[in-house]
Amino acid sequence: MSDIIKLPLNLNSIVCGCVGLFLFMSCSSSKHIEKRRSNETYAALGLYRDRNDNVALYTAAASWLHVPHVDGGMSHSGVDCSFLVYTIYKTVYGKTIERNSLAMLLKNCERINRDKLKEGDLAFFNTSGKSKAYVNHVGIYLKNNKFLHTSTSKGVVVSDLDEEYYRRTWVCGGRVR
Repeated sequence: MSDIIKLPLNLNSIVCGCVGLFLFMSCSSSKHIEKRRSNETYAALGLYRDRNDNVALYTAAASWLHVPHVDGGMSHSGVDCSFLVYTIYKTVYGKTIERNSLAMLLKNCERINRDKLKEGDLAFFNTSGKSKAYVNHVGIYLKNNKFLHTSTSKGVVVSDLDEEYYRRTWVCGGRVR
């Protein structure tokens, strides 16, 4: 006689086995889909994912890409630079900051040098041609010298701080308190 023990198969054991297999496959599949989405997010931003990245920041940033610039705009139909920064800060960090770029700098930030910028810091510019101390544009620093902001001609984009225009119009960085 064989040492194999025969167990009766009933409907409950078959259903439990199938559900277990489905859950196992679903978890594996979900992780794969999540990783692919994350890779697509970073590719859209022109960046690569690092282990220590705040993925919520990059996901929020990517969700605004190519939204048209509209002065005073506050939606995915059209947005200005300060609302873009305001809404991402509220969503990602749970912080309410000022709604105007100059007020953000004066009331919410500690000034920092460009070489001290970290993910989530703010980048302030004077694109008006007024005195160098004047601020009228803001973006969010991502990494690798890249920042998210609104361009009047291209909408929400990622730009490089080393582009001549941004080197010329740079005022300071800001670390939100």
